Amino acid sequence: MTSLARWCLRRRSVVIVLWLVALLGTGAAATLSGSAYSNDYGVPGTESTRATALMEKAFPGQGGDDTVVWHSDSGTVRAADVRQRMTTALGEIAHLPGVTAVSSPYGSDGAARISPDGHTAYASLTFASDGGGPGKAQVQKVVETAKKAAGGGLEVALGGTTIGTTEGKGGHLSEIIGVLVAAVVLFVVFGSLAASLLPIATALVGVGTAAMGTVLLGHLMTVADFAPMLGTLIGLGVGIDYALFIVTRHRKGLRAGLSVHEAAERAVATTGRAVVFAGGTVCVALLGMLILRLSFLNGVAVAASLTVVLTVAASVTLLPALLGLIGHRALSRRERRELAERGPRPELPTGLAARWSAFVERHPKLLGIVAAAVMAVLALPALSLHLGTSDQGSNPATSTTRQAYDMLGEGFGPGVNGPLTLVADLDSAADQLAFNRLPDTLRHTEGVASVSPSTLSDSGDTGVITVVPATSPQSKETSDLVDRLRDTVVPKATDGTGVDVSVGGLTASYDDFADVILGKLPLFVGTVVGLGCLLLLLAFRSIGIPLKAAVMNIAAVASSFGIVVAIFQWGWGSGLLGLGTGGPIEPFLPVVMVSVLFGLSMDYQVFLVSRMYEEWLATRDNTRAVRVGLAETSRVINSAAVIMIAVFLAFVLSGDRVISMFGIGLASAVALDAFVLRTLLVPALMHMLGGANWWLPKWLDRRLPRISIEPPEEAVAPVAIPLPRVDADVLVGSGGR
Repeated sequence: MTSLARWCLRRRSVVIVLWLVALLGTGAAATLSGSAYSNDYGVPGTESTRATALMEKAFPGQGGDDTVVWHSDSGTVRAADVRQRMTTALGEIAHLPGVTAVSSPYGSDGAARISPDGHTAYASLTFASDGGGPGKAQVQKVVETAKKAAGGGLEVALGGTTIGTTEGKGGHLSEIIGVLVAAVVLFVVFGSLAASLLPIATALVGVGTAAMGTVLLGHLMTVADFAPMLGTLIGLGVGIDYALFIVTRHRKGLRAGLSVHEAAERAVATTGRAVVFAGGTVCVALLGMLILRLSFLNGVAVAASLTVVLTVAASVTLLPALLGLIGHRALSRRERRELAERGPRPELPTGLAARWSAFVERHPKLLGIVAAAVMAVLALPALSLHLGTSDQGSNPATSTTRQAYDMLGEGFGPGVNGPLTLVADLDSAADQLAFNRLPDTLRHTEGVASVSPSTLSDSGDTGVITVVPATSPQSKETSDLVDRLRDTVVPKATDGTGVDVSVGGLTASYDDFADVILGKLPLFVGTVVGLGCLLLLLAFRSIGIPLKAAVMNIAAVASSFGIVVAIFQWGWGSGLLGLGTGGPIEPFLPVVMVSVLFGLSMDYQVFLVSRMYEEWLATRDNTRAVRVGLAETSRVINSAAVIMIAVFLAFVLSGDRVISMFGIGLASAVALDAFVLRTLLVPALMHMLGGANWWLPKWLDRRLPRISIEPPEEAVAPVAIPLPRVDADVLVGSGGR
């Protein structure tokens, strides 16, 4: 690392140019190639996937769910004025680019699309699917054309997956706000404008390059459309934090009297190695998603890992080049003046950080109990976690998709927003006859609002029946209906006929996806936890450190999930945040959040314990090691946490429900991890365990390869930092306690 830092400092212009070329090159390539994201939740081998495949084969082009919905309170939708206005609007929409078909309710076969009370109607829209589908501008034109017909007591709204692409994207507002808040915190911490801008610049270059790379990645593998924003969210958080740690160490070297080049080299050689290690743990946690073998998550894992790798690379190459460029301006004017007048002086761990460290040492049991109780209470809502469809009924009330959803629900019943489809291969006339009798059985099934007659494909070898549940797609009762149809109703009705019916639809596909995720979750969590513990075992040569880290990380995940459930599932405060009403949690959220949260939790564990481990190796005094490690790292950890929390919370402004879940979940986890676990519960436990923290069986010690997060002290010759006199009575500890 020292050689790398030295080269970057000597060739800083080359390094800066290379990073700019990488950023501009990937940006140009991404712009020319365009995006190719996919949100296919289908899992091979599941019943809903089979149903979808049969539908697409037998009834191509009928899988869209986009609609234009209108409602009239003063009269019926069959009134001449309403009919004329909407017919004209639908005619205009049919001729817009990107639209292939519009099914009007005013035709001979459209009576079913007018509500029984006559006050609500809808038209089905089919968008072109070639070339990745219509662009956002084309879809927005459809929305604007339809809404021109509103007025005079007539309400018009549009809903569906394609229509939803025009909503909920706050541009780059969330990123801008997060970066601005981070810049303010950095300026307060450093007191130097130049130093506060370096972490921002480093993170933006790394994240920008990764974002463009993610666009290109979408052409090689399945990448979800939320992957770029998720990568940006993670990249900005960890990128700014990693640069913060390195700049803090660099400034410490300058205040100790080192030259700019020496201070930067030692910062990268010490803290830079910890950054690489921490980034590695994040990537290990993210790439753990690959063991699930779900193409939808593979792209998310690779894209997020790419972002972390590039932000780490920028931190240990671009950042030292920039540090060499600004020279002593990394220090504030006051610090430069004091350094010139008084010369280098040892830095004492005084102030709030030292007092807090001594306070934790005096009351480890009490503080440990309080911290554990807080984490347990916050984790309680996670026990009621319900995975399922979080559809447009959870969108903000002002959105056109939510308005269309509500109109359809009020006019036709809530189940019309997510009908179930029963599809079967029909090999003979007997099969067709048995399938045609199935609707009569389904109409008398609990939880079914209506059933369409059976429809056969042109060749007669595939049949489909549409079942409208009595409850909304995201309701647990609808999931129960899917189970009831699959387990009892359909098998009983088709027993002895040889007809194999597959139950599909929105709720069925999400339930199947959730079942697969939950089935593989123990293996996934075990793998991620195991690999993380192995890395910490190699780094700190201790059994206790990795085990405590695993428990702490699981606690952070559980508590943050509790907060997510309370806000997004129970709806506590979601309306005030502009996030719509409560609804189920997305099936893929647990896996992605466990990966990200476990990686981020490892970061703080590494930065906190590495300083403790350094002191333990020098003194073999556990009390001193824990006290000094907490006193010297808590301030920078807390500053880093504030930055990461601000960046994550800013993404709530994106208007995207999934990204908002990630933002609140990650911000909660970081806050709890930094302010409850790492600066309270972890040091309290380490004080109570004493020298057992660092125990490792001799036979295992001989067999483990030796790695170090930071080089030995002799290699970097740090300035000795004596203990503050004010804490002498408190800080005298018994060695190895």
